[in-house]
Amino acid sequence: MESNRLLAIGECMVELAPVDGGQYKSSYAGDTFNTAWYARELLPPDMHVDYATALGSDTLSEGLVNFMHDAGIGISAVRIIRDARIGLYMIRLDEAGERSFIYWRDTSAARKLAADPAHLRRAIERAGVIHFSGITLAILPPGDRESLLAELRRAKAAGALISFDPNVRPSLWESREAMGEACEAAARASTLLLPGLDEEVTHFGVASEAEAIDRYRSLGVANIVLKKGSEGATVHQDGATTSIPPAFAPRIIDTTAAGDSFDGAVLASLMQGDGLDRAARKAAIVASEVIGQRGALVRISMRLQKHRKV
Repeated sequence: MESNRLLAIGECMVELAPVDGGQYKSSYAGDTFNTAWYARELLPPDMHVDYATALGSDTLSEGLVNFMHDAGIGISAVRIIRDARIGLYMIRLDEAGERSFIYWRDTSAARKLAADPAHLRRAIERAGVIHFSGITLAILPPGDRESLLAELRRAKAAGALISFDPNVRPSLWESREAMGEACEAAARASTLLLPGLDEEVTHFGVASEAEAIDRYRSLGVANIVLKKGSEGATVHQDGATTSIPPAFAPRIIDTTAAGDSFDGAVLASLMQGDGLDRAARKAAIVASEVIGQRGALVRISMRLQKHRKV
């Protein structure tokens, strides 16, 4: 296990994002991949970021491998599946910058990312910090889902920091019951939770942020950053709760990847020795810059954020 190595696990797809004039540009994105990308942007060169997924043998999958390599994201945990294909999605934006998505992912190779247990274990054993999401779990067959959770429980017992963002997408799940059970099992396998309050209210029936935090505390999670969008975040750690104010956003153009960038900034900050409160404050600044630009992956003007006083 390498304490200076972050492994994110999940699905990366071709992204079609709107640009001026009603046109679309293509790139690559996906919730945990976005987190890995932002962490890589914010970490020094001597710290490593890898991505675990499965890709096809098509040219778009090959393009993603090259994109990862150019971004400094390790590709050793990527499985290539012959004759499979990468998934694709399109972003639609309303006048307020809020997004909706159209997906073509039913045959995505990433659905087989946990189908090779030995490959998965080797990737997880190397990392001191591991991040996954509810989407990671939702795209997997039930048996592979349990295999992944078993490896994460094993890594947690060995001392790894396991980060989970529920990132709820009900349409990806076979049932709401399966979604609830898997997210609870994921929380128990984790050491850090990064949920969104709006999703907790909408999909898990909580009535307040205190109830959301209590729900995860009851599952044995001691470290929680509850994201509240324009209202900032609430950090709960070892029984103490701190409110994190939102960072000023000069403009809101596209909220795509706001939460993912927040997650990446939290993990990058923790890996560099910051406490959870400070990590969340830095993450709020990163997210405020991301929503001022189009697309999931954007350059952060204050990239050397670790030197900024927040």
